[in-house]
Amino acid sequence: MIELTEGQELSLATTDGEPLTRVTMAVGWDHSPTAGFIASGAPPIDLDASAVQFAGGQFFDLAFFNHLATRDGAVVHLGDNTTGRGEGDDEVITVDLAKVYPRVESILFLVSSYQGHTLEFIHNAYCRLLDDDTELARFTLTLGVRETGLVMARLFRDGPGWKLGAIGTGIALKTPTDSLDALLPFA
Repeated sequence: MIELTEGQELSLATTDGEPLTRVTMAVGWDHSPTAGFIASGAPPIDLDASAVQFAGGQFFDLAFFNHLATRDGAVVHLGDNTTGRGEGDDEVITVDLAKVYPRVESILFLVSSYQGHTLEFIHNAYCRLLDDDTELARFTLTLGVRETGLVMARLFRDGPGWKLGAIGTGIALKTPTDSLDALLPFA
């Protein structure tokens, strides 16, 4: 497993150089007990993982809590966790790279606060990429984010295969459809 830092890239290939065909992007976070106006008993913060596809420099399709799969069936969101409670991954998105529509050049993975809380109240946030059950890479958020969203990583085509790039940039949105234009610079 590789711990990625902002701007770092990783080729998605087997040890013998064959391109991976199926990966899972999992995100997790912990809610700070001091979130909100009341220090104790603060309500959980509902973060949502999303995957947004781009083709030709434009929005193509997405998978998130309100639209669980892309039209090509390649990207599937496995369900909404509205609290961030519990151990391990909070939301999971699978990507069948072989099924991604050929015009799609990149897929952004982001986390956003549905209720509009800034991500300063979240800790232990991470995004990890798996091949089957093997963790290939992890990107851990280390600083508080003052925005309501975070572009965590991007998958992008690299010849016949794909690469993962760590981004880690805050963005002002509550759902991925709030501002698709704001996502374009990351695509």
